[in-house]
Amino acid sequence: MQVSIKINGELVTRDVEPRTLLVHFIRDTAGLTGTHWGCDTSNCGACVVQIDGEPVKSCTTLAAMTVGHEVRTVESLEVDGRLDPIQQGFHETHALHCGFCTPGMLMTTRALLDENPNPSDEEIRTAISGQICRCTGYKN
Repeated sequence: MQVSIKINGELVTRDVEPRTLLVHFIRDTAGLTGTHWGCDTSNCGACVVQIDGEPVKSCTTLAAMTVGHEVRTVESLEVDGRLDPIQQGFHETHALHCGFCTPGMLMTTRALLDENPNPSDEEIRTAISGQICRCTGYKN
């Protein structure tokens, strides 16, 4: 089937199998490798992207389900060589560790702060509860 998905403001149109997951469409078809495919069970959150501003695990979303929606990946955060404040903050506070979960964490955090610029500690914990960092960088 032919699928046209708007990713980071660009329309990407390709023929794919109907069962193609969004994470594979993003990585293998669109060539945007910042979105990581981690656990294969939808538990880790490394694959989180935004669909219409909402954080979504792309490993459980069919590519065809996103037709007509705006998909944002971690590549959209840096603009004109300037890091998004979320990226800069992760860098400055050493929140990166190995970096594998970082794209999902960044996209989840960006969605949270777009909705609520001043979240409480509890709201932050709730927002990132679907993210697992195996390097355990939670305290910093």
